[in-house]
Amino acid sequence: MIGLGTDLVDVERFRRTLARTPSMVERLFTEGERGYAEATRDPTERYAVRFAAKEAVMKALGVGLGAFDWHDVEVIRTGSGAPELRITGRAAELASAAGVTRWAVSLSHTGSTAQAVVVAQ
Repeated sequence: MIGLGTDLVDVERFRRTLARTPSMVERLFTEGERGYAEATRDPTERYAVRFAAKEAVMKALGVGLGAFDWHDVEVIRTGSGAPELRITGRAAELASAAGVTRWAVSLSHTGSTAQAVVVAQ
């Protein structure tokens, strides 16, 4: 294991933030992530857990905000429905430099909390 990252997001606080600054959705999330989130009655939980995953990747790599673009980390779904990370751009360069060849991700959310755990291997 090269790094472990975890992050929690308060869903209601995230909802208020997105309501105040709707342009954040495009800045933070890829087109695929937006489509997946918007396909549900309440997309905020899906956005919050994806934001948590992006933050958890930063922590697993030992870097902070600004080290890579938010779109460099994308949460996708495999054929089985399991979440998977697609790492590109500067995030991929940082991961390669650290020796990361594989990622594991676990996502969980309720109406109040979104959590992501990321393992860089």
